[in-house]
Parts: sequence; C-alpha cells; structure tokens
Amino acid sequence: MSYNIAIDGPAGAGKSTIAKKIAKKKGMIYVDTGSMYRAMALYLIRRGIKPEEAEQIGEECEHADITIRHESGEQVVYLNGENVNPYLRTEEVGNMASRSSVNPKVRQKMVCIQKKLAATADVVMDGRDIGTCVLPDADVKIYLTASSTVRAKRRFEELTAKGETPDFDSIKADIIERDERDMKREISPLRQADDAVLVDTSELSIEEVVEKILEITEEKR
Repeated sequence: MSYNIAIDGPAGAGKSTIAKKIAKKKGMIYVDTGSMYRAMALYLIRRGIKPEEAEQIGEECEHADITIRHESGEQVVYLNGENVNPYLRTEEVGNMASRSSVNPKVRQKMVCIQKKLAATADVVMDGRDIGTCVLPDADVKIYLTASSTVRAKRRFEELTAKGETPDFDSIKADIIERDERDMKREISPLRQADDAVLVDTSELSIEEVVEKILEITEEKR
C-alpha cells in the first residue's frame, strides 16, 4: 500500500521547493501537480485559446497528453511527447494555469492522472486541492502558506535571478488576485483540509520548514 504526503497552499508559498526536499529525504517520488496544470496552460496558449474561452478550453484539453517521468532524480513533464519543463515557469503560463484550472474538464483530467500516480507509488504531492480532493486519505497533510508580501518577494528574486526585470507591485497584485481566484472557485477551491497541519513559512528558512514537516510526518506515524 502506497504512502502519500499532501502539501497544499497558495502560489509562492514554497510548496514545490519544500516538497522536492521532503521527497528526497524520505526516498519518495515528488509530484508537482502545478506543473501539470501549467503544461495544460502551455498547450492552450499554443492553441491560441484565451483564459475566458471556457468552452474551447473544455474541448481542447482532451487533446493534451500530459505525463510525468522521473529522469536522473528530477520530475520531467511531457506534453504530447515533448519535454516542456523549460517553458512552464513564465508569468503568462502561470496566469493561464490559474484561469484554466477552474474548468471542470481540465480538473477531471488532471485529478484522474494524479490519483493513479499516488495509488501506485509513495509520493509527495503538492498543489491547491491535494488534501481536500485529490488525496483526501493522504497519510500526512500539510497546508503551507506565507504572507503575500513574502511570496511576492520570493517570486521577484526568482525572476531577477533569471535576468528578467520584474515589477514587484505587479507581482504582488497578481499573487493576491490568484489567491482570490483559487479560494473562490466553485470546483475544488484552495482551502486548508480539516486534518491538515498549518505551516507558515514567512519567517522560516527552507531547511527549517523541511525539518518541521519531517517532524510532523514522524508524529503522524
């Protein structure tokens, strides 16, 4: 029987970074569900579909074949046979993912893939609705968060390190808007599961967060 850790939280809370480290320390497979939704968003953008075109999104998502493989210890997302990891972290893709992920057909397709992954392997899975929808019976559930200012600063530094010239106020506004959208969507809104442990990363280093979650997993055992 597989062992699953679910990590949920808003954009920029550090879910992916933390989940990867937890998976590595515990010898589990890391599943970044956000990257799967971003791959779908990339597909829709390439097809010229706009975020508000719900019907077209529902129709087109059926033609996107999204799979995850682990190569040299890293998660690689394939879209119709193409490794799309290099294209997933742009603001355009992130915003489209937030918009398109509310589409019932998109969520149904993604959740089905994610459940199959978790049923066949020990996984650390992060996203917006893992503990509440995708893996409601996960062995450990964490709700990771941080203030919008801290999350915006992290994103600003990430983009600056890539040689881009981001605007901090715009990033913060996007994060607040995305939080609102994710929390108020009708299907699988972002929220803390009743049995999830809240971990605020605002004042903690990455290693401190990792140690805290490892302690929680041991307590849960």
